[in-house]
Formats: sequence, C-alpha cells, structure tokens
Amino acid sequence: MGAAFLCADICARNTAEKADTVHQVEELVVTSRRSPNKIATPMPVQTLSSADIADLGIRDMADAVRRFAGTNVKDYGGIGGLKTVSVRNMGAAHTAVSYDGAPVSNCQAGQIDIGRFSLDNVGMLSLAVGHSDDMLQSAKLYTSAAVLGISTEKPHFGQGKNFSTRVQMKGGSFGYVSPSVRWWQKISNNVTTSLDATFLRADGNYPFTLENGKYVTRERRNNSAIDSWHAEGNVYAAFPGSSELQVKGYYFRSKRGLPGAITLYNPISTETLWDENAFVQARFKKTFSPKWSLQALAKYNYAWNKDQEFGPQFTGGVYCATHHQDEWFLSATGLYRPAQNVTIALAQDGVVNTLNSTMTECPNPTRYSSLTALSARWNTPHFTLSGTLTGTYITETVETGDRPDDISKINPSLSMSVKPWADRQLYVRLMYKSTFRVPTFNDLYYYRLGSRTLRPEKADEFDIGLTWGHSLFPAMDYLSVTLDAYYNDVTDKIVAFPTTYAWRMVNFGKVHVTGLDVTLATSFSLPLGMNLALSGGYTWNKAIDLSDKSSKTYRNQLPYTPEHSGNASAILETPWLNIGYSVVAVGKRYYLSQNIPANEIAGYDDHTLTLSRTLDFRKCSLTLRGEILNLTDKQYDVIKFYPMPGRSWRLSATFNF
Repeated sequence: MGAAFLCADICARNTAEKADTVHQVEELVVTSRRSPNKIATPMPVQTLSSADIADLGIRDMADAVRRFAGTNVKDYGGIGGLKTVSVRNMGAAHTAVSYDGAPVSNCQAGQIDIGRFSLDNVGMLSLAVGHSDDMLQSAKLYTSAAVLGISTEKPHFGQGKNFSTRVQMKGGSFGYVSPSVRWWQKISNNVTTSLDATFLRADGNYPFTLENGKYVTRERRNNSAIDSWHAEGNVYAAFPGSSELQVKGYYFRSKRGLPGAITLYNPISTETLWDENAFVQARFKKTFSPKWSLQALAKYNYAWNKDQEFGPQFTGGVYCATHHQDEWFLSATGLYRPAQNVTIALAQDGVVNTLNSTMTECPNPTRYSSLTALSARWNTPHFTLSGTLTGTYITETVETGDRPDDISKINPSLSMSVKPWADRQLYVRLMYKSTFRVPTFNDLYYYRLGSRTLRPEKADEFDIGLTWGHSLFPAMDYLSVTLDAYYNDVTDKIVAFPTTYAWRMVNFGKVHVTGLDVTLATSFSLPLGMNLALSGGYTWNKAIDLSDKSSKTYRNQLPYTPEHSGNASAILETPWLNIGYSVVAVGKRYYLSQNIPANEIAGYDDHTLTLSRTLDFRKCSLTLRGEILNLTDKQYDVIKFYPMPGRSWRLSATFNF
C-alpha cells in the first residue's frame, strides 16, 4: 500500500512540472553476461564481449575471430605473423572490417591484417554474415559478403567519479611484454574522452620439432621478433535534440620479422616488415524525430609499409620496397520510418584511394568509388522482411600505361525471419545476397603478374537457418541454439595462372561452397553466487573447385579449407576465482589444390586454460590473470611450413582506479 501512495505522489508532482523541464539522471552501468548468438536477426550474427575475451584467455584478434562458426583464419605463425580472415570460404577480400562503425580498407592487397588490432580496449566483437541488422551503416558495409565489427569500449564512470584509469602489464613466454594504459575523463555531463596506449614486444623464437623424412630435430623459430606501438584517442559528445558525435584518432606502428617457411633444413629468414597506419574519423548521429534519423561519417586514412629482405638472389644483395596508401572516405545514411513497422534507409559513400610505390613499373593509380545502398525493412511480431539494393561505380586513373575499365554493378539482397509462435523464441530465417569484390591494386598492377583487364569476382550467398532461445528451468539464464545451412557460388574468381613466361592474374576460377554452422550457448546461475557459461560452435564446410573439368583438381576441396572445425568454451565465475577453459579444433586440410596425401596438413586442437581473480579495494581494484596457451603442447601448422607455438604461459595484472 505504501508503494502505491509513493507512486501516486510522484505522478502528481511530475504532472505539475513544466513539460520542458530537463532532469539530469546519474549514469547507471549494468553489466551481465549475454548470449553470444543473436537469434532474432534475419542474417547470422555472432558476438564476443570483452568479458568473454578476458575470461577465455584469448591471445589476439585472430584467436578471437576463429571462435566464430564459419570463419577460416590464416595465421602465418608467431606474434608478428600476418593474420587474415575469410568467412564461409568467400576469401579475405570479401570480408569487411568495421572499426567503431567506419570501414577499414586496404586497396593494395584487398585484405586486412587483423593481427594489428589490439584487444585491450575492445568492448564487443561481432561477425555478421551478409551485413549487420543496424540500418544506419555505411554503404561499404552493405556491399560486403560478411562484416567483422570491432566496437571499442565507451567510457563509463562509478558513482560520483569523473575519471577512470586502467594500468595493465602483461608478460609471458618467448619474451612477450605488453604494458598498456587507459584514461577516461568526463569533461562535462555531455562530453567524455578516452585515451588508450599499448606497447608490445616479443622475441617469438619459440621451439618446434622439424621433421625431414626419418630425421627429427628440435629447432627454434627464427626472425619472429616484433615491436609495436598503438595509441588512440576518442571524444564522445552528446548534444540536445538526440545528437551524438564520436571523433577518433588512431596510430599504429610496428617492426616485425617475417619468419618465413620452414623447408627442409632452412629455418633462416631475413625479411623484415615495417608498418605504419594512422587515421582520423568522425561519426555523427542525429535523431530528428521518431521517423527521421541520420548518420554521417568522415575518415582520412594513411598507410605505409616497408618490406626488406637480404639474399644473394637480389640485385646488390638486398630487396627493399615501400608502399604508401591514402584514403579519403565520406558517408551519409538517412533513415525514414513512414509507418510503425516499415523502415527505409539510403546510404551513400564516396571514396578516393591512392597508391604510391617503389614497385617496378607501378603506375601510381588513383581509384574513385561511389557506393549506394537502398534498404527497406518490414517487421511484425511474427515476420521480418529486409531487402537491399546496392550500386557500385568505380573508375581509376593511372600515371603510366592503360587504365582498367570502369566498373558498374548493381547487387540485390533479401532476407526474411519468421517467428511461428508468439510465446516461443523460435525463428526461421532465409537469406540471399549478391556481392562482388573489386580487383586490388596488386591484382591489377603488380610487376609481371597484374592484369588490367580483370573483371570483379562475383558471389551469390544463400542461407537457411533455424534459431531457438529458451530457459528450461529457473537456474538457466538462457539457452540459445542456431543452425544455418548455406551455399555460396563464386564465379570469375581471380587467381594467379601460369603463362608462357610469367604468372598472370586472370578471371578463371569457379567455386561452390556448401556448409553448415551450428552454435549453442547457455548460462546457469549456481548457488553461492556462482555462474557457469557454456558455448560452442561447429562448422561443416565443403568448398570445391569447379574451374576446369579436365584438371586434376576438379571437384577437389580448396586449399586450407577444413571440412570439419569447431570450438567449445566454459567459464565458471565464483566469488573467489574465475576459471575459463576453451578448445579450438580444426580437421585435416590440403595446402595445395590437389587433394592427395602428400599435400595433407594434419588437424589439430588448441586448448587454453585461464584463472583470474579480482581484488576490490576502497577506491580501486586489481585483477590478476594467469593463462596457459596450447595446454597440451600440440605442434601444428595453420599454414604449411609455418609452425605455431607450443605450450606457453601469460600473466597479467590490471589496476583500475
């Protein structure tokens, strides 16, 4: 009864107040573990939170991404090795990377080295097949076959505090040391800032077993050292009238040895790569009314790298090449809701890319791109229908030689989600998406290899899925299950093809990909304040080459494509200690196109164990974490002749105040 009188009193006072009165409510942060599988979206979406990343002892971005069902991560070994991701065997160039809503691109190689992104300030990692369900996104993300979304953690503060600081130190096997610092500052009620800085160094000279016929020797990985610096700053501003602005500045620089392939008894490599990347981006969002919203993006990106190698095969005994890329990116997306259950969005991007290189006969190209995406969504309590039409126009100029033909393409996509019963979290989803990837600068202009007559590589994606979420009993927080069967048809695949005098890039390949992704996640509330979270995923993937019926590789599985792969994890949270355990398993693969025993790479399973404890003090906290990576000391290759590290350890201490 007292509660009723209190509610009536509050309502009476609210009625008496003026309609335009604004009350500042103290910020409240609620944290909880969420299901990593989104079941209500028409397109498959998987997520990893910062808590999951920490509790599972995930070592880097590549290790995180390979825990998503349907991904294929190429890892060239060591901390400094190149790491790229392909989703459902579409190729790394078909996968877009989004960093706080803005696309990350590389027109020279067409694929993003995800190894350069730090996990220290990641708030959420997501993988969407097709594109995410956020309609206020750039046209670039609409046009991609899959999107890896990296969202950094936004500042939040405790009661009565206007700043937060985190100091972290990590150390581990093979000379691994990585200190980092983070500073969050509340400038006013509407403006906050963040600054993150990380340094990483490692020798990377881990031991491995070298087998050459009947001879077995114990060796150490050579030329694997890395030094890298990463810093980024953000300004977040909220304005009256439901407007928000984020401005980000980012800088990354690294020097790393490229360890090279281990062939016979030659483990020596002298190749070194320097990378420098800096960008400034701004994202503005405005909600004009319940019907109208706007997002605007602007970005300038600078990328530079230097590749140097010594050897008698090079003129003067040394090879050295530098490459410099610039990108100017503008995007605007408008969203309109003409009816309660209908949403329409129009996105327009304009991009200018340049490449300057010391590469022989490089024409220093400039690429102008216009990307447009018109999307619509109709949703009811039982039915969601989404459609997108994307238009791409690309033209290039070159300083020497012939320029490639202009590219003009229109691609549709359609997705649907059906909820048969109102009282059950059961959904059936269908998706079709047409995409293509543009030839990269390397495809077009690389010395004695590139071809300026290349056509875009086209792909059609089909997906049918069943998703279900439920809680079977009170102690179960959630249970989510997703099952997706898919088929991809890739034509005009760009491949390197031998000719009389040299290899050339040609439109030659045709690939069919058939697969199945299954994910499961659940969480239990246990006695004594404990919680247990379980998750897992399995992928069956058959990717066959249909390029040439007369070839020995006809209908063979594509190189580096396991037919079976999966992962499982368990996180036990207690008031005294958190325990995380995970395993990633990959079946056998072939490193060449012909599926014969001599080309086979054995499967592997990689286990990780993590123990952590947080100690709370008066105004600060200390988190201690210990990790054992590759617990069973399994030696394996992700890429043939590039051995991965065996058992290793890592310790970290994180001080928050």
